[in-house]
Amino acid sequence: MFRSWQPYPFPALSHALARRPSRDTQGQDTKKNVRDRRMPDQSKTRVAVIGLGSMGSGMATSLLRAGFAVTGCDVSADSVARFVQSGGKGATTPKEAADGADIVVSVVVNAAQTETILFGENGVAETLPKGSVFVSSATMDPDVARRLAKQLEATGRHYLDAPISGGAQRAAQGELTILASGSAAAFAKARPALDAMAAKLYELGDAAGQGAAFKMINQLLAGVHIAAASEAIAFAAKQGLDIRKVYEVITASAGNSWMFENRMPHVLDGDYTPRSAVEIFVKDLGIIQDMARSAKFPVPVAAAALQMFLMTAAAGMGRDDDASVARMYARVTGAKLPGEPK
Repeated sequence: MFRSWQPYPFPALSHALARRPSRDTQGQDTKKNVRDRRMPDQSKTRVAVIGLGSMGSGMATSLLRAGFAVTGCDVSADSVARFVQSGGKGATTPKEAADGADIVVSVVVNAAQTETILFGENGVAETLPKGSVFVSSATMDPDVARRLAKQLEATGRHYLDAPISGGAQRAAQGELTILASGSAAAFAKARPALDAMAAKLYELGDAAGQGAAFKMINQLLAGVHIAAASEAIAFAAKQGLDIRKVYEVITASAGNSWMFENRMPHVLDGDYTPRSAVEIFVKDLGIIQDMARSAKFPVPVAAAALQMFLMTAAAGMGRDDDASVARMYARVTGAKLPGEPK
């Protein structure tokens, strides 16, 4: 059944890899100029967005704003209805959404869902026109990205390996970071849509898998930083420190990290509404372990972080915000955090 895939329920993990735009040194236009030079015939370009969660809906809206004809598809009828109300078209299956599309953007959680969207019952490969491009935004093992690309390209369609970073707000603003790799033809076909969705587009190679590999390095660092930040804030609470003052001091000191600054306010507010969920890092750090084992490369720090995310998920917080790792530390040690039971 088509419902074996699920929409991306949480914001993509918001971790910029670098601050310089990848194409500025080549004299390309800035993001503002990309918007200002919108081509009048962009409305003729048909884009399908599969997965209208917090990331996909923002990306679809950015494409609409740039003048594309956009069809949205999601297993949630409410999500599709909201997109239709915002001016897009709706579809009930990937097959329907991809019919006649020039570009399909897939914004789901993992490789298994991506493969189902491509080749499962009612998959896009059934109706996607020859010469069109499938843009895969899911975080996955690079070997899987290469396999999916080879399988789709054998049918005469293009595959762009294009993981994303930046969070739901940047998705809605068309200011994501996209880490992409693929053939020159795939880039050429997808570029108008990429420019509408991204502030920074990193072109990382001419074959699928490179984008996925770069994203996994980012996820290794992001997961370790969240676990370390959670450990630090819970340890501070156990010492009886004012953790709001700890936050103020650390964000002005050398021990700060982007993740500490971004995630620890959730702990301070006792608000674990998922912006990015614990289970996402269980998945991503698990992929890193598999990759490292295959390469016979030790990743002990990432392994320790994975265990903390696993413990947090096992305690029933898997779908909560990933800052919930701090709650796990607090519950194990008796530290007191805002919003937690006394």
